[in-house]
Amino acid sequence: MSEEIKALESNGTWQLVKCPVDHPVVDCRWVYKVKVKHDGSAKLKARLVARGFSQRYGENYWETYAPVVKSSTVRLLMALAVECDLKIGQIDVRNAYVKSELNEEVYMNQPPGFERGDGLVL
Repeated sequence: MSEEIKALESNGTWQLVKCPVDHPVVDCRWVYKVKVKHDGSAKLKARLVARGFSQRYGENYWETYAPVVKSSTVRLLMALAVECDLKIGQIDVRNAYVKSELNEEVYMNQPPGFERGDGLVL
């Protein structure tokens, strides 16, 4: 969890501010996952996620978009790599944070276990 917090803070994901009285605040939580390494050992990963279901259209957000890769695109790239005799590699990104600009102000409660100051939100 500490690694996740450090990565989010180093990316400038949020600012710690006083909570406005008339603005809704989104809650957050930790999501844990066990990843199995190639040698069979387990590694625990933690991700901080906003509980977006508490947001209201027109108040906290106006649109949603999540870029994803279609499996047919991955198959095409694999076929091209085989055809052209290319090597295929894989990497694990520690913190795959996609930074996008927000047009609206979104306030989120501080993550459990990492609270700093009373009445402050992210």
